[in-house]
Amino acid sequence: MNKNYYAVIMAGGVGSRFWPVSTADFPKQFHDMLGSGESLLQKTFGRLSNFIPPENIYILTNARYTELVLQQLPGISPVQVVPEPAMRNTAPCILYAALKIRKSNPEAVMVVAPSDHWIEDEEAFKADVIQCFERSAKEPVLCTLGIQPTFPNTGFGYIEYAKEAIGKAGLQQVVQFREKPDYQTARGFLKQGNFLWNAGIFIWSVNGIISAFEKYQADQYALFEKGILFYNSPEEADFIAEHYSQAANISIDYAILERSDQVFVLPASFDWNDLGTWGSLYEKVEKDSENNAKLQGNILCRESSGNLIRLPANKIGVVDGLRDYIIVDHEGVLLVMPKSKEQEIKQLVAQVKDQFGEHYT
Repeated sequence: MNKNYYAVIMAGGVGSRFWPVSTADFPKQFHDMLGSGESLLQKTFGRLSNFIPPENIYILTNARYTELVLQQLPGISPVQVVPEPAMRNTAPCILYAALKIRKSNPEAVMVVAPSDHWIEDEEAFKADVIQCFERSAKEPVLCTLGIQPTFPNTGFGYIEYAKEAIGKAGLQQVVQFREKPDYQTARGFLKQGNFLWNAGIFIWSVNGIISAFEKYQADQYALFEKGILFYNSPEEADFIAEHYSQAANISIDYAILERSDQVFVLPASFDWNDLGTWGSLYEKVEKDSENNAKLQGNILCRESSGNLIRLPANKIGVVDGLRDYIIVDHEGVLLVMPKSKEQEIKQLVAQVKDQFGEHYT
């Protein structure tokens, strides 16, 4: 394997839209959501370690999940877990990780990937990332993988590239990033043909991304650059504990990608799902003859279709006369709601927290 290849897995989110299975104490990335025998984090680590040395894979997570990460990935060193002492969005943690990696290897190229995505064709994913690695090693470009949209999704951001590049192979320069659109705007994006879903997978050299921070986020760069002497040493934890909360709360998209003129997108050659909601999980799992997805438990369905059902493994459940519902029974909480209202789960979690206590959320 190429010793200059590195990965940073983003594993700090709460995943509240998968409540009640995903909670603040045990988020979705640590669950076997697909029924594969591995958690989403373990699947992501395995996918990346097929072509990146395992010791070069870092896990960015909230400090409260450090032990969970080490339990699920027992083969890694504790120094590969990069804990955030405060929630500050994606830009600060990516800069922090890039500075750590550059101190170890100034020739490094790195992929930043979420911990909770579904990717079936792992060889195609590998080929796409390596193509970006090779370009990033030669030029200070910032690369991202864009997903060919299959319907006018209003839950994703979009990446626009030049119309004249439609159908061309390889990396294309990004014209602009577009916020999550309304339905009519999303339909227009698909009709134009030069828009891709933003999957949040980024590839660049450590020097390329650090230089971009120095140019576009000078205060952020100055804050973390002060720790150069301490990174990868016993003093690092104290420095981060003292300084991390001072970082601006900003995403990598706003901080860097929307400002740089060196951003390129590669239309991905693999199938992808962000597994952001119960509905997105429903699309990727097996169904019975009535299109019910029975994720777990002993389930009998009568005159019911299109449901997603997850019960405790040894529990018997009978579902009669329901169509297109989410039914999840997990550790003292039962959720029954139409799939069409799944975007309201975050609000429900807040209400449950207020009425019954945060230990349920």
